[in-house]
Amino acid sequence: MRAKTVLPAIAMTAVSMVLTLAVVVMWLGTAVPWLVALVVGLGIDGGWLATLAYERRLAAQGDHNSMVTAVGWSFGVLATAVLVAHALSVEHAAGAWLAVAWLPIAAKALWLVHGMWERTALTPVALDAIRGIQQEARDEAAVARARLRAEAATEETRLTAVTAAGARVARVQARTAQTLSSAWSTLETARQGEDTGRALTSVTTRVTPGVTPRWELPVWGPTEPLTGRSLEAAPTLTDDALDVIVDDIRTSQTPALSYREMAARFRAAGHSASEVRLRAAWKRVAA
Repeated sequence: MRAKTVLPAIAMTAVSMVLTLAVVVMWLGTAVPWLVALVVGLGIDGGWLATLAYERRLAAQGDHNSMVTAVGWSFGVLATAVLVAHALSVEHAAGAWLAVAWLPIAAKALWLVHGMWERTALTPVALDAIRGIQQEARDEAAVARARLRAEAATEETRLTAVTAAGARVARVQARTAQTLSSAWSTLETARQGEDTGRALTSVTTRVTPGVTPRWELPVWGPTEPLTGRSLEAAPTLTDDALDVIVDDIRTSQTPALSYREMAARFRAAGHSASEVRLRAAWKRVAA
């Protein structure tokens, strides 16, 4: 795995050094002796190679030096500048020289990528552990999705059943209401008819001479008649009147009633008095 990043960087660096040396010798060889041009080319390549080696040594130790990195990039920029200047000075094949002028910068970028790979590289054991964790997470996610889909399908089935049952109940209620409405309409028609109303009146209530009571429609629903006592409050009894009523109820049978029996009959008779006053009257008449 390490070779996938280090071999391209080494190849790109070697090509860049060869091109830089060749360009310096060809470009400066016409102005200065070729030995001087060779020394200049080797100096650029040597400086670049030295800073690169020192960078790799620091990286192997887990360290980093910004100054060394800056010097290394300076040599890479210098090599690129030499290639660009040579491409602009030649009359023929200038495009070809410009096409390879980016190789030194590309070589430095590849070494940067290789350093980043080394800083983030993991052992096979760690990679296996990570893959196991990822697979476990995927399994749990798949199980959770399946559970949610099953719950959604179950809820959909339940809602469908509830909706169908509600629809059946609504249809039954609608048919019942329609039947009751038809029966009510029939009764109303019978009530409005003169002969039919007279016949129903004669069989539903006793006919009083000279009086023909009106036959009314039955009430639809339960009713509870209201008494006059429930509509208006009963008058408050005085102590003397309360004593008389309590004594009459208590002595209404032999032996005399207990307080609970007397109170029950007192309430059932429709009398009204607070529990305190009723117990006080009991004590007075039973003393």
